[in-house]
Amino acid sequence: MKLTQITPFVPCTSLDRQIKFYRDVLGFVVGFQAENYGYLKRDDAALRLVEVSPSVDLTNPERRGSFYIDVVEIDALYASLKPALDELPVRRVRAPFNQDYGQREFHVADEDCTLVFFGEALTTS
Repeated sequence: MKLTQITPFVPCTSLDRQIKFYRDVLGFVVGFQAENYGYLKRDDAALRLVEVSPSVDLTNPERRGSFYIDVVEIDALYASLKPALDELPVRRVRAPFNQDYGQREFHVADEDCTLVFFGEALTTS
């Protein structure tokens, strides 16, 4: 037996707005879309957007979510996304940096404040 993929469910208050963000800013492709559900994929990473009532405050710290995407060539990925990331408010993007626990990461907050971590293991010489 083998686990092959994890696809987090990400709540959103506007499915169309979130699909546009993940597609146009982060480069995901829409694999399926229904009235209140979308499945998006980029390479081996995928996520499932689920629309909730607009009255749900997803910016509330008690409701905030996050997920981590392991990548190869993180600086190249960041460079490819940078033109779209530059269009976002500064507080929604953290440029690549090295973590004490051996990862190089950058962070992006989506339209409803879900924090998307992109990370790659630092190589040791």
